[in-house]
Amino acid sequence: MKILAYTSPARGHLYPLVPILDELADRGHRIAVRTLASEVQLMSDRGFDAAPIAPAIEAIEHDDYLAGTPPAKLKRGMATFGKRSPHEVADLRAAIDTEQPDAILVDCMTWGATAVAESWGGPWAQWFPFPLAMTSRDVPPFGPGLKPAAGTPGRARDRLLCPVLVGTLKRACFPALNATREAVGVRPFATTDEMFSVAPLLLYMTAEPFEYPRSDWPPSVRMVGPCCWEPPTDPPAWLNELARPLVLVTTSSEFQDDGRLVRTALDALAHEDLEVVATMPATELTGDVPANARVERFIPHAPLLSHAVCAVTRGGAGATQKALASGVPVCVVPFGRDQLEVARRVEIADAGTRLPAQKLNPERLRKQIRIAMTKQDGARRVAAGYTATGGAPAATDAFEALSSRSNVSPVLESGSPNLRS
Repeated sequence: MKILAYTSPARGHLYPLVPILDELADRGHRIAVRTLASEVQLMSDRGFDAAPIAPAIEAIEHDDYLAGTPPAKLKRGMATFGKRSPHEVADLRAAIDTEQPDAILVDCMTWGATAVAESWGGPWAQWFPFPLAMTSRDVPPFGPGLKPAAGTPGRARDRLLCPVLVGTLKRACFPALNATREAVGVRPFATTDEMFSVAPLLLYMTAEPFEYPRSDWPPSVRMVGPCCWEPPTDPPAWLNELARPLVLVTTSSEFQDDGRLVRTALDALAHEDLEVVATMPATELTGDVPANARVERFIPHAPLLSHAVCAVTRGGAGATQKALASGVPVCVVPFGRDQLEVARRVEIADAGTRLPAQKLNPERLRKQIRIAMTKQDGARRVAAGYTATGGAPAATDAFEALSSRSNVSPVLESGSPNLRS
């Protein structure tokens, strides 16, 4: 079977997919990938037929960090996906013409590509590497990182806030999203939950107890753990020379103006009996580096986490879940997007601590890091939950089962049959 995978221009969406693509390839399937231009060679080196997504898509970058309020950040962030979506339509159609796939895997945040995959007629699935904004009777409404409801007052809170928060998401997404869907010829969405249940299979890259238990998951949702992966490289020579416990501090691989997290962490821990390693792939540090710290543009996190007693993150699902998957507790300082939800889940799972970005200062951060370092048992429980899902092999089983159930012969947009090779 030939499989076409189509990603958004985000390493945090591509890298969790790689273990699944590797597993598919190991089972004899042929893999074609459309992804960031910077990652094409890396994917080719893994034996995939890789090519870049359209340059016009990568040219539309996120700027939600410029907004001053959570609703404004959401509106600005969703506008980016909306602007990309018409380019994705043409791009995925061209990739289907070229690759003649038997099945398609589509990034959850490619609205145009999702519409094309849905209209294509063959088996297709999405993957989702961060918390789902799907409503449920069992969880708080998504967005501000609310605590799960406790008793009648909590349930009343959820009933009151859910229409407000869902309405905010709907207004931010639906104009551009549904315009693209109508242009492709698929049904526009009426509810936000349809955004997350439209695919016949959604590979959800998390697990309980990090994700809240729900009794009303759609049958299409399959939790497979975070499927952590990073480019293979040798660990730095100095790592094994560290004599003190390590704290890892990470910022986003996409610019989110979160550099002050590193600056504050360095100041907070400068006189602690710890080693501090900070990675800043998308921003620059201002000020001096203390004697007990290193600041690098990028170092693979896996070897660092094997020495770490705590990870400090801004709440990106990738970095946070990677630490937890290694049994390392986390101190989360959420800056926006879904990070408020990630931070609350860390706290509720007792796998670390949270500190709102507006309260960030060295004293508070130092206190929260110290508390987080005592949460190893919770981090290990989360890691065990991830392992129990079956990971990439289970995701591959689900995708193969979906493909085998489909007896529909895909048809290209031109109307010509998709000749299987």
